Amino acid sequence: MCFLSFRGEDTRYQFTDHLYHALNQKGICTFRDDDKLQRGESISSELSKAIEESRFAIVIFSREYASSTWCLKELAKIVGCRKEKGMTVLPVFYNVDPSHVRNQKETFAKAFVAHEERFKIEEVKEWRDALREVANIAGWTIPAE
Repeated sequence: MCFLSFRGEDTRYQFTDHLYHALNQKGICTFRDDDKLQRGESISSELSKAIEESRFAIVIFSREYASSTWCLKELAKIVGCRKEKGMTVLPVFYNVDPSHVRNQKETFAKAFVAHEERFKIEEVKEWRDALREVANIAGWTIPAE
């Protein structure tokens, strides 16, 4: 199974939809969250299980990806599975400069300033580390149209 991590407001009805359908047409069982999943402070057990059962994860970084704590929690879980289970992770930089993700600049810097005001510093550090780790994996860059 392949798990798609993305910020819905940024890419759900554009790139992510096309990728999801293309993978399924090729017979690759793909999980993406949908608008019906319960949102909360922690990712749902359904989402956590989907990540754990996946062999691959595609992380679609968009301009506002880091503003979503939901996305950052998914990302930390994905990195954990990468370390513990050898999950293959492919980053996609959708309409965002990879160096902004890697170095947490621009919208990524702003998002973390906000998170540091609301969350424990250890949790924010885990998110920063996960973001940096995945952003340093060779991936695809998709520029704005």
